[in-house]
Amino acid sequence: MNIETKSKINSLLMKIHSGGLLFSESLKKQGYSDQLMKQYRKSGWLTSLSKGVMYRSGDSLSALAALASCQEQTGKQYRVAAHSALELSGYYHFVPMGKPQLMVASNEQKTPQWAKSDLFDMTFDFFTTSAFSLIQEQTIKLNNYNIKASIPELAFMECLLLAPSRYSYMDLYYIMEQLTALRPAKVQQLLEATNNLSVKRLFLYMAEKANYPWFQAIDFDRINLGTSKIQLCKGGVYISKYKITIPRELAEYE
Repeated sequence: MNIETKSKINSLLMKIHSGGLLFSESLKKQGYSDQLMKQYRKSGWLTSLSKGVMYRSGDSLSALAALASCQEQTGKQYRVAAHSALELSGYYHFVPMGKPQLMVASNEQKTPQWAKSDLFDMTFDFFTTSAFSLIQEQTIKLNNYNIKASIPELAFMECLLLAPSRYSYMDLYYIMEQLTALRPAKVQQLLEATNNLSVKRLFLYMAEKANYPWFQAIDFDRINLGTSKIQLCKGGVYISKYKITIPRELAEYE
């Protein structure tokens, strides 16, 4: 390996987030040819994860670092979402069975091939939705990189959207009990912009049940809650104010 090639690989290795990824489409724009990247792999500096995606040989792959790498290098509109975004904001630590999950909201139907690898410290769970016409996200600094994530108000609504397939309604109410500092203005904006009636009604029901001061600032007149009855479970309890049938365990919980 000549001096110029070695200098370029050293410069490249210094740019990789610990546990992160390199995307060939970004590297090509920086002057790294396919031939040069192939040479780096052959020399053992880089290891291929999937087509067009590599990582520093010997690294333990971090799901968050990988997602940050993807956001920075490709411009893909991925963001940490649902319970994962709440955890990054310091809220409820959701403990699933097995390897931890990283929930990622995407505007693409397919999960990227690199995210299907089992080498990461978390399992990626990508989802798409058109339920939220207003996307509010934040940038969170982790270690030596920044990552985009849903703000807490949106993150909890994403959890509601994914229930009961990903979360139980009771687990979500336990999370709601921690959301003492939600911003009513953000909540109002998101509820007005969300087209999913179940999310809106369940959010308001849980917030009222938790008896938060910020709930009093919500203007119901500006939120379209619809008129049809919604059954969220079988054999549950009907809440007439919100026209939803919810699990008895949730309705009777105090």
